[in-house]
Amino acid sequence: MTIQPSSGQALPEPGVPVIRNINWGGLRTLYVKEVRRFFKVQLQTVWAPAVTTLMFLVIFTVALGGSGRTVSLQGHEIHFADFIAPGLIVMGMLNNAFANASFSLLVGKIQGNIVDYLMPPLSTSELLAALVGGAVTRAFCVGGAVWLAMALWPGVHVAPAHLWAILWFGLLGSVFLALMGVLTSIWAEKFDHAAAVTNFVVSPLTLLSGTFYSVDRLAPTFQAISHANPFFYIISGFRYGFLGVADSPVLLGTAVILGLDLVLAVLCYTLIRRGWKLKS
Repeated sequence: MTIQPSSGQALPEPGVPVIRNINWGGLRTLYVKEVRRFFKVQLQTVWAPAVTTLMFLVIFTVALGGSGRTVSLQGHEIHFADFIAPGLIVMGMLNNAFANASFSLLVGKIQGNIVDYLMPPLSTSELLAALVGGAVTRAFCVGGAVWLAMALWPGVHVAPAHLWAILWFGLLGSVFLALMGVLTSIWAEKFDHAAAVTNFVVSPLTLLSGTFYSVDRLAPTFQAISHANPFFYIISGFRYGFLGVADSPVLLGTAVILGLDLVLAVLCYTLIRRGWKLKS
């Protein structure tokens, strides 16, 4: 039976879905909402992290690299500022991808408007893709701002050697932290919980991943610990894009981070679909 409205246009039978396959309109709308949310306060969400990261570069190069200090990486002597610059760029990207993704669902739960995310005609995968897409966009905005500032800073060379590696590991790393942020926002019940994950998980793993030093200089035990840190592979692959050398094989880093991204994506998908801590 087909319902005939007053306009004469046939409507589908009750219970027959109108939106088939992918709801591109809804997916685009939620993604744009996530981007506009952080872009409205871009001074805080984009430019402030860029300035903070640039300050790291200035402090470390003045304190440790002012006398022409170099770092040995896979037999290559690299100027200290050139060595830490890629790590600082991707560190800013990772931190901001996590910050953006860990805010969306959490603020919805705290303010009581989580229904705005759960009620629209979006599938679980579409909801997750929009949240992750918004976080990745913020990460690349911050990364671009930091790169531009470093490119204009005297004594630092950030010309890409392998652009594909910069984009690839920037994407893999941003997705990884975005999924961690979504997982945190599902689990957290207040902002203190999200801050605890940032302070006790994300920041230590980022700082202890070879951003400011070469892992080759560490003792064997600490080298093994560093190789167990997924952030190490992100920074190593991203640094390869600028310097042409890395602490670990690029294919190994790709496999590790891509595998973790898939595991986290499945976990987030399952929890959102079940409504764990979202619908109660």
